[in-house]
Amino acid sequence: MAAATIAVPHHELPPYAHYRGKVGMWCLIIAESAIFSIFVVAYLYYAGKSLSGPTPAQVLDIPIFISICLFSSSLTIVLAEKAIHAGNIKRFGLCWFLTIVLGLIFLAGTGQEWYKLIYHDGLTIKTNLFGTTFYSLVGLHASHVIIGEIGLITIMLLTLAGAVKQEHSARVSVFAMYWHFVDVVWVVVLSVVYFITR
Repeated sequence: MAAATIAVPHHELPPYAHYRGKVGMWCLIIAESAIFSIFVVAYLYYAGKSLSGPTPAQVLDIPIFISICLFSSSLTIVLAEKAIHAGNIKRFGLCWFLTIVLGLIFLAGTGQEWYKLIYHDGLTIKTNLFGTTFYSLVGLHASHVIIGEIGLITIMLLTLAGAVKQEHSARVSVFAMYWHFVDVVWVVVLSVVYFITR
């Protein structure tokens, strides 16, 4: 005799069921914020204490273009959220794809900056305290962008396969929270590294 399954109507789900994803993401964001805070404090503490060059003022250029791209990706992901909430999967896919592209441009720009710093300016993680704290802080942020890109691309592939529907909008919004977090962290990193201590 086959076991009977009882379907629980959507309206009878516990009130907290709709918020589990967001609560989980908020917990992750809080934990990651604590880690970033440690790295930011370390960068500020050691700023200007390097005994040898190069110094931030000598080698750092403000990454205006890639910063605009990353900040713009928060707008495109919001537009993607609105599209999937409205059931417009085609528009969702387009905005999601633009978010991926903007994130990749940011990573490419970061890679170009590091190439210049290492091979032209001679700044490596071992050069001085500035190099150690710079690559640690900016690298930590870049690693989070890479993780975000992996998630974005995975969802894009599922969208192209027809697996992403309007009913998945809540899950998309939870992931979008992570991407907004990455953007907010860049505001802090940009301010500390390229303006305050430069």
